[in-house]
Amino acid sequence: MSQAKEVRNKINSVKSTQKITRAMELVAASKMRKAQERMATSKPFSEKIRQVIAHVASSSSEYQHVFLNEREAKTRIGYIVVTTDRGLCGGLNVNLFRLLLKELQQHQENEIGIDVCLIGRKAESFFSRLDANVLGVASHLGDTPELASLIGVVKVMLDAFAEGQLDAVYLVSNDFVNTMVQKPL
Repeated sequence: MSQAKEVRNKINSVKSTQKITRAMELVAASKMRKAQERMATSKPFSEKIRQVIAHVASSSSEYQHVFLNEREAKTRIGYIVVTTDRGLCGGLNVNLFRLLLKELQQHQENEIGIDVCLIGRKAESFFSRLDANVLGVASHLGDTPELASLIGVVKVMLDAFAEGQLDAVYLVSNDFVNTMVQKPL
């Protein structure tokens, strides 16, 4: 008699877990859809900004902003690394770190100094294991990060470049293709 009751309890427990899992799937799908909609609406804007900046950079004006001047000799460079705060996203962060490690090794072989600013908890935990010069960290940003929480970290790199401490600054992130494919940039 007690075995039948244990089996019924186990069945009820599994059914309850299935309901919770299904609810979590629905919430995740809703968040993914909203994020994709935000990304789709902002992509034309960001592409237009890139075009305008490229046009301004290539124009032959008398005034050249310090950020538009490329320095030939590179002795120290900076990376702004953008990752997620949480895991469970497949190879998203791993592929980004793999690409970044290759570049960092090439720079170290050429005796080029490296500074990094990190956005996202996964970048913070990854670089805590490496011997890297971390200038700033922004993590725990949530699903909709505020611009104010990112400005300080990015400004550290831009100021270092403007003052001549860095010869180049690179942004390392993922380009969203679809839910299954993201390309590290």
